[in-house]
Amino acid sequence: MSQEPNLIGPRIRKLREHRELSVETLAQRTGCSVDMIQALENGELVPSLTPLLRLARGMGVRLGTLLDDQALDGPAIVRKNDANPAVHFSGNDPSRKRSTLAFHPRAPRKAARNMEPFLIDVRPAEGEIVLNEHEGEEFIYVLSGRIEIRYGKESYQLDAGDSIYYESVVPHHVHALDGAAQILAVVYAPA
Repeated sequence: MSQEPNLIGPRIRKLREHRELSVETLAQRTGCSVDMIQALENGELVPSLTPLLRLARGMGVRLGTLLDDQALDGPAIVRKNDANPAVHFSGNDPSRKRSTLAFHPRAPRKAARNMEPFLIDVRPAEGEIVLNEHEGEEFIYVLSGRIEIRYGKESYQLDAGDSIYYESVVPHHVHALDGAAQILAVVYAPA
């Protein structure tokens, strides 16, 4: 798979500079390393969701601000044939330079939203599975394929039509079983 362009990096840099924050200050606020922030801003890393949530909080913005480039005041409508580029995340390994998860935002540009709905293309796990946690809650509905969710010390297998709702402060990881899968995920992360 080829490396996807990181469109989030320039947004992180723009927001950080607009708030007159140095990379070092943002690193202190978020617990993310200076090297990671610089690599994200330069498009050298495909981010995982956990550091993006930390960066958003460290800059005092919601996650959607990092994902969107324009805001709408009215309802956000996404038609099935709309060209809506995926946001690529590295999943469980922030050092990866390619995406393991493709997030298709379902409410792009919606101003002041409290939830982040995504269609996510999920691939099978590669290498060691590392659990991540972040503040908030997640709801997942399996649209196609089969997934496994590692949640704390438990493991749950879900098929198309199954769903799960969990507190995302508990370490977790989602990956496909037996080939690719697609899920609808709604993430709530407090600002």
